[in-house]
Amino acid sequence: MPNTDAPRALITGITGQDGSYLAEFLLEKGYEVTGLVRRSSTENFERIAHIKDRITLIQADLTDQVSMIEALNEVRPREVYNLAAQSFVPVSWKQPITTGDVTALGVTRLLEAIRVVDRSIRFYQASSSEMFGHVRETPQNEQTPFYPRSPYGVAKVYGHWITVNYRESYDLFACCGILFNHESPRRGLEFVTRKVTDGAARIKLGLQSELRLGNLEAKRDWGFAGDYVRAMWLMLQQDAPNDYVVASGVTHSVREMCEVAFSRVNLDWREYVKVDPRFYRPAEVHLLLGDSSKARRELGWQPECDFTGLIQMMVDADLERAKQDLLRHVSPKGRRPS
Repeated sequence: MPNTDAPRALITGITGQDGSYLAEFLLEKGYEVTGLVRRSSTENFERIAHIKDRITLIQADLTDQVSMIEALNEVRPREVYNLAAQSFVPVSWKQPITTGDVTALGVTRLLEAIRVVDRSIRFYQASSSEMFGHVRETPQNEQTPFYPRSPYGVAKVYGHWITVNYRESYDLFACCGILFNHESPRRGLEFVTRKVTDGAARIKLGLQSELRLGNLEAKRDWGFAGDYVRAMWLMLQQDAPNDYVVASGVTHSVREMCEVAFSRVNLDWREYVKVDPRFYRPAEVHLLLGDSSKARRELGWQPECDFTGLIQMMVDADLERAKQDLLRHVSPKGRRPS
């Protein structure tokens, strides 16, 4: 039987990278965890398959106000973590309206549902370092002006400020975590980190011959998603709501990432990586570097996994996946089918 005394949390985007790590973390803390999932003809629960029997999934959609209200009434959570978004930056240029509807207005619908149902709910909004875009200063902190360079970044700025506005207008316990890039073996293959680590693994095993990338000089502040979900939870345990930058404080280029990933499999990345202009962004964000001193000071948070360890972890996981793909394509007699 469920523990009626356990704190209840509701996670939007629970099937994503961050949602899966956060759900694991909250379960370890003794929470009852409910995830919101959209109605879909195809279900993708790969990232939460190992904990699916320990969580509850209910259908709702950030584009539908009524479903948000019904979800809160059904679950009655103490904490809500809004991680759902159209979160792949290149797609935001191709689908700017959808990106705005989900990533921006979806936040308003959820906040409005909290205002209507239960103002005591503590709310976490997943803001993004992409909001800084064409950076005004380096490193970036909570006071750095926003200058987004993609429809995704623009939508995230709206989501961030509407959260601040509801906090100040309705006295909600609402926090924004301005998270810099955070990756893991669960990151989608469309993201450059997984594209690099998966490419290195598959090239090592002879499953592909080259890796095509865009701007190798783009620099990001990359960390491990498992570290960053701890910061989300810590924000909602404070006496008062606030906004925090969460970052490693170290920047690396895509070129450096290639060096680490291919070195892990004893290959020279320069022999396999090809620059392809098709993968350049229409408006590039060249350098992101976060100053998370406020989070470290007030939350007691700090990352445990460094950049090299993160990329090596991802390559190792992709090697295992690639080996399984290879085995599935080998005939019973040990020969690849012709």
